[in-house]
Amino acid sequence: MLRLTVDVRGVRFGRALKRAAVKTARTAAHMEGKRGHHEAALLVTDDQTIRHLNKVYRDIDKETDVLSFPSGEEVFLGDIGISMEKAQRQAEEYGHGEEREVAFLVAHAMLHLLGYDHKTDEDEVRMRARQREILTQAGYQR
Repeated sequence: MLRLTVDVRGVRFGRALKRAAVKTARTAAHMEGKRGHHEAALLVTDDQTIRHLNKVYRDIDKETDVLSFPSGEEVFLGDIGISMEKAQRQAEEYGHGEEREVAFLVAHAMLHLLGYDHKTDEDEVRMRARQREILTQAGYQR
């Protein structure tokens, strides 16, 4: 089973949000065949920190909702960063709760850790379909 280490810095991230993140990450790993001991790390932070990480690691000087850094290792899958400030705005914009938005962002990031990408239209369609399946299985598809 996946062990997701959650580090919260400078934002509110209650039990329900943590539960949504962990459940979605575990669901994604399980659905992608990761049934033994695996690990990933999640940093939940603010726009300023995500912007800094995006600049340092991707040379993009703007905030984003989620970042993922695959490790290429078998046990430790990689790191995920979420801007909770951006997630809150997006939840409001899309008309759903913060739990659903966090679940969506975690599903997206986990798929990146597990080898998915969306560089081509075909890859985008495949990845979005898999995200929907994960969210449905985890109970967060609207």
